[in-house]
Amino acid sequence: MDQSKAREAGRALFDAVYGPWSQLPQDKRPRLLVAGESLGSFGGETAFSGEQSLANLTDGALFAGPPNFNTLFREFSDHRDAGSPEVQPIYHDGRIVRFADDATTDIPPDGQPWPASRVLYMMHPSDPIVWWSPHLVFSDPDWTGEPPGKDVLEGIFWIPLVTFWQVTADLPFATGVPAGHGHKYTSEYVDGFNAVMRPAGINPPGPDRSQEIIAAEK
Repeated sequence: MDQSKAREAGRALFDAVYGPWSQLPQDKRPRLLVAGESLGSFGGETAFSGEQSLANLTDGALFAGPPNFNTLFREFSDHRDAGSPEVQPIYHDGRIVRFADDATTDIPPDGQPWPASRVLYMMHPSDPIVWWSPHLVFSDPDWTGEPPGKDVLEGIFWIPLVTFWQVTADLPFATGVPAGHGHKYTSEYVDGFNAVMRPAGINPPGPDRSQEIIAAEK
């Protein structure tokens, strides 16, 4: 709940790693990647000022279930390319930052190169952490007027005050759902990291086995 401490911790962690990493000879440096889930994504973002900062200082980033108040997440989503929905934003033609519910398929925008340091946000359409905001009290968000995500009821619509309390009521139960829904991110990390890291020599049985192991963890 303490955003200031999360912000300080995120910056301190990145600086503590980046400092000694940057002193290594360039041909001997391991790849530097950033990851965070939920409030961890908030802290992870705070070390960077934008997409170019993420691309210049890291070899990639994976953020899952970002809270709606995440600074960069909101920037990327609010300034998404015209015509792209809030539940599946496209930012600057996906040149660095992309969004996915399912990283096993092609991550939009289809057919566009994604050669630079990759930044991927994984977010389930039914994750209330992603969509909850105090602005829901009196403001109609874009996502309520768009085609819903795969695990959201088609009949959802915004009502002043009511929608805010509906999403608020979902928050305590956000992780008590099957994997792949709500705020529960498990085996999809394999596909997310696979998309961001592009590891060489990975064949299909490898990721499949990793997913089985992660999905079985309690």
